[in-house]
Amino acid sequence: MVAEASGGVPAAGAAPPAPHPAPLGGVLPFVRGVDFTNNDFSDNKFPSAMRLMTGVQWLRLDRTNLTEIPEQMAKLVKLENLSLKRNNLEKLYGELTELQCLRSLNLRHNKVKSSGLPSDLFKLEELTTLDLSHNKLKTVPDGLEKAKSLLVLNLSYNIIEIIPPALFIQLTDLLFLDLSNNELETLPPQTRRLVNLQTLILNNNPLELFQFRQLPSLQSLETLHMRNTLRTLANVPTSLESLSNLSDLDLSQNSLPKIPDALYSLPNLKRLNLSENEITELSTAIEMWPKLETFNLSRNKLTALPASLCKLSFLRRLYVNDNKLDFEGIPSGIGKLSCLEVFSAANNQLEMIPEGLCRCGALKTLNLSSNRLITLPDAIHLLTDLDLLDLRDNPDLLMPPKPQQEQKGSGIEFYNIDFSLQNQLRLAGAAIPTPVQPTASSKDVTARKLRLRRGGRREEGAAADQDQAKILRGMQDVPNLPPPQEPTKGQSLKPKRWDETLEKPPLDYSEFFDDDAGQIPGISIWEIENFLPNQIDEVAHGKFYEGDCYIVLKTSLDIQGQLTWEIHFWIGEKATLDKRACAAIHAVHLRNYLGAGGRTMRQEQGDEADEFLQLFPNPLTYIQGGRTASGFFTIEDTCYVTRLYRVHASGSTIHLEPVAVEPPSLDPRYVFLLDVGLNIYIWFGKKSKNTLKSKSRLFAEKINKNERKNRAEIHTLFHGQEVPDFWKALGDEDGLPPQQPINEHVPEDFSWNSPRLYRVELGMGYLELPQVEVPAGTKLQHTLLTNRNVYILDCHVDVFVWFGKKSTRLVRAAAVKLSQELFNMINRPLHAMVTRLQEGTEHQVFKSYFQGWDEVIAVDFTRTAESVARTGADLTTWAKKQDTKADLSALFTPRQTGVSAAEANQLTEEWAEDLEAMESFVLEGRKFVRLPEEETGVFYTHDCYVFLCKYIIPENDDMECEVDGENGGGTRHNSNGDYQDGADEEESIQWVVYFWQGRYAGNMGWLTFTFGLEKKFKSLCHNLEVVRTHQQQENVKFMSHFNKKFTIKDGKRKLSNKVNGKSPVELYHLRSNGSPLCTRLIQIKPDASNLNSAFCYILNVPFETDDDSESGIVYVWIGSKSDPDEARLIEQIAEDMFNSPWVSLQVLNEGSEPDNFFWVGIGSKKPYEKDAEFMNYTRLFRCSNEKGYFTVSEKCCDFCQDDLADDDIMILDNGEQVFLWLGAKCSEVEIKLAYKSAQVYIQHLRVKQPDRPRKLFLTLKNKESKRFTKCFHGWGPHKKPLE
Repeated sequence: MVAEASGGVPAAGAAPPAPHPAPLGGVLPFVRGVDFTNNDFSDNKFPSAMRLMTGVQWLRLDRTNLTEIPEQMAKLVKLENLSLKRNNLEKLYGELTELQCLRSLNLRHNKVKSSGLPSDLFKLEELTTLDLSHNKLKTVPDGLEKAKSLLVLNLSYNIIEIIPPALFIQLTDLLFLDLSNNELETLPPQTRRLVNLQTLILNNNPLELFQFRQLPSLQSLETLHMRNTLRTLANVPTSLESLSNLSDLDLSQNSLPKIPDALYSLPNLKRLNLSENEITELSTAIEMWPKLETFNLSRNKLTALPASLCKLSFLRRLYVNDNKLDFEGIPSGIGKLSCLEVFSAANNQLEMIPEGLCRCGALKTLNLSSNRLITLPDAIHLLTDLDLLDLRDNPDLLMPPKPQQEQKGSGIEFYNIDFSLQNQLRLAGAAIPTPVQPTASSKDVTARKLRLRRGGRREEGAAADQDQAKILRGMQDVPNLPPPQEPTKGQSLKPKRWDETLEKPPLDYSEFFDDDAGQIPGISIWEIENFLPNQIDEVAHGKFYEGDCYIVLKTSLDIQGQLTWEIHFWIGEKATLDKRACAAIHAVHLRNYLGAGGRTMRQEQGDEADEFLQLFPNPLTYIQGGRTASGFFTIEDTCYVTRLYRVHASGSTIHLEPVAVEPPSLDPRYVFLLDVGLNIYIWFGKKSKNTLKSKSRLFAEKINKNERKNRAEIHTLFHGQEVPDFWKALGDEDGLPPQQPINEHVPEDFSWNSPRLYRVELGMGYLELPQVEVPAGTKLQHTLLTNRNVYILDCHVDVFVWFGKKSTRLVRAAAVKLSQELFNMINRPLHAMVTRLQEGTEHQVFKSYFQGWDEVIAVDFTRTAESVARTGADLTTWAKKQDTKADLSALFTPRQTGVSAAEANQLTEEWAEDLEAMESFVLEGRKFVRLPEEETGVFYTHDCYVFLCKYIIPENDDMECEVDGENGGGTRHNSNGDYQDGADEEESIQWVVYFWQGRYAGNMGWLTFTFGLEKKFKSLCHNLEVVRTHQQQENVKFMSHFNKKFTIKDGKRKLSNKVNGKSPVELYHLRSNGSPLCTRLIQIKPDASNLNSAFCYILNVPFETDDDSESGIVYVWIGSKSDPDEARLIEQIAEDMFNSPWVSLQVLNEGSEPDNFFWVGIGSKKPYEKDAEFMNYTRLFRCSNEKGYFTVSEKCCDFCQDDLADDDIMILDNGEQVFLWLGAKCSEVEIKLAYKSAQVYIQHLRVKQPDRPRKLFLTLKNKESKRFTKCFHGWGPHKKPLE
């Protein structure tokens, strides 16, 4: 069946294919190449639909178990390249001789005999490459000499004993000839006719009597391999001067006592292999190979290397293993080999190596194993690029001590950041305190006498002389000092609000656009799909869907040859809101990415500008509907396909083999997973392994979490204890178990088909389906999938089509059709199906075919994906090479001074004069209603409020009034008092809307205001400004309008707070944070431990009544150390709040509390704090790395509980302790850096406040102590983040 998965869920309803589907034409005639490697085409399973691929030019049938050439091959008349490697072919008669276009034929690793090759095959005029290696040829095939067009011929690994002379008479155009691993004793004299031959391989042939006199005639030869051909000095040609192009020579495994003299006449030699000979010494003439790069002399009898070796300046690899070299045998000047990367001298007699070897800066591999090493030069540690140092089997070796590296900062553990107090003060621009020298205790009388006996007076005199010298020297240096500079504003240490110091990270536009975007003159077009731009093919230019949006880029060259760009974004008439917005946004992104000037131009359907229409040679074509889907979530019923999987062990993971959804598929030795959509059944067979049970359960959990959004229910069933729904899902309508017992039927040697990953490639009028190459012995990796391509994963029973995010529309369409053809052309079981997957929505079964596909997001300490890719996974290696930046200057700035009462009153009066009117609204249900005047200043934590304020901006005659042109006019005056044109009296009026949201209020209030009340205000009020504020984070100007009577209550307005019909006791705390302007009365938990002698409180103790009347007694508790102004203020607030004849109001001073109601109402009498000295020292710092580096910023004095961010770490100082508060989502590296920062802060306070030493404490979210929470006004339960 064919099913489409949008989000990893297959769609149901498709019928299963017929066992032998009718041949489909479709896209097969347009396929130019396909790779069927690792398919099983034995027993006439070769797909009959192959005859429809009439346009195929290349075909790979490697490892397909073919025993003969399929008859369908005769229809592939355009086939040029055919690969049949690693099959069971014995003869090639028939179809291949009809392929007149065949150019390359690869038959290696088969069972072909000389009699199985038809002579007509070699009459193909286009045949240029023939590979018959690893077969059973005893003679050269008859008629091979007729293949006159051959350029590449490989006959290696056969049993050929003789080469007929006629072969080389005709094949004079050969460029590559491989005759290795045969039984050849000689070569015909006609070999000299191969004047164009560039590569000749004769390895492992008994050519002892062959003199090879033809060799000098092969003047084009570049590679010659004669390993194990019984070469001696007698059968090597005496002159090879004509082989000036020879660069690769292999004479290993022969009997050469020395290097033949003829080799010194090869000036262009780059690779020379003389290993496994009998060479005892080297001539100084090796300097005649100036271009030599690889020199292999292993397994000889060398005792020394000549000094002329050091003149081979291009030498990169030198192998001298298994010789008799000692320390004297290695030239001391070997350090001149600046290009040397590999030096291998294993199994020699080395006791030491020359220090010059350690000067080879490019050295990457040094093999000194199995020697007699005693030690190594100290310079061995200077080889920083060394990847492999092999010193095994040197029992007496003593490594030289490694020089201690200078530690950067506080070390790698803290990412090389220097957390010393002096360095951080220097970075912050603050004064560095002079370290106090420790002095001996005055009580140590003995030490004092010893100092006096040593001549204390002389020391004092010398110290005085030194002081005088310093003074004179300082007087001389003063005139030479530069004049003092005034501190600039940028150098000010005045602390800023934490939100003012935030920096937006730079966007990586390469996520949206390719590197070649806008680099070639012409037109490029992107369509908006799922919020992202997707480039479309040129054939679709000028054809726009009415429901889509597009970005059009015109790239051209100006007179000076510089690239210029013109960017338009086209809006379809029926396009959705997300497409319209994203088209405009990504058009700006494209402009920023290219660095283009000007602006982006908006074009709407039917109203395009002429300059836009001129971009297209033909009139625009509008297509009804939309091609791409909206990025918004759509609510629809998801259909699921019922699948049954048999679970097999696959190393450390599991493999899920799809089987037919029926009871006979069950086997008691296995675990089965039945996926029915919102119900997932795990069936445990009686003989199944426990490891498969646990891994299957985990796999089902992943399916539920990633694909079903935790809406599915997982059922664990044991053999014989199944539920009726399980049998219903397996096909039984009544839910009854099968009558036949469940038997063992899976073969013991069962092995599943290895998956094959195809990449769909589309060209001008053709399709190609190559397989993605996977290294031998490894499994598929998900990194093989690139977002610009489309892939088909063929698992035999399951066929997946994977669409990359940046893949083009035409490739996707071609892949869908091609997957259907591929699915139908191969025999598959009835329960097989095709599933389509989008990048990012892959389901677990698809992921299970890839090794190491992990859903866990790798977290780096920079917390950005860009830096993860930049630093890599090994943070230690990266830290060794980097100097990490950190900004701790906020820790050394002085604490913000509070605003005095006089200043606060003056500001309040000024803002009250500006305020002409204020209208109040509160959210009730789904609309805002006017707030009663008596409730002004009373806020509830679960409600949202709106305040519309009208301000009169006074004119200033003494200075020029600047007005933003975008916000309208206003009466403008210059410094002379003259009026300017365009002045308007309304411009002196400013409208501000304050939206207040309680801590536990949802965002529905803000949405209701944005789409309702705000629009009405903007239509009525000119120059409107909207300010959104949250509980205890209010604007001081806004708070001043309530004259310090700002009350915050728990709960929701007009919602009864009675518990079991009883009104609860209420306790209110009055407190000012840093300024009288920030005075609030907040309801807190009624507990005596929350009292403090430095504050004032209101305690409301209600009485129990038979009716709904509210009566009780209200206590105003005045702390003994509280501020008198706050005492008067709380009395006024209490009178306003509880103005009822049924409520009794009493003012109590601390110590005069009645026991009957006060202590009973508040719970009981408990110890409480007697002062609030911490208010003079409290500071809150935020530690974050959102700038790309670690930084510490200070919150304002009026901070609250909501300032504790989950993804950050906070440092709180209360004057006695310093707390390190860890958010739930902070990274491990942030914890390390914040810990060091807190230590630096404590060290700094020891200098600034020596009388108040601090200790460092760690606290976690929801685990805060009383010492921590007392610093926050109105502490309560943490707000739960929105899911």
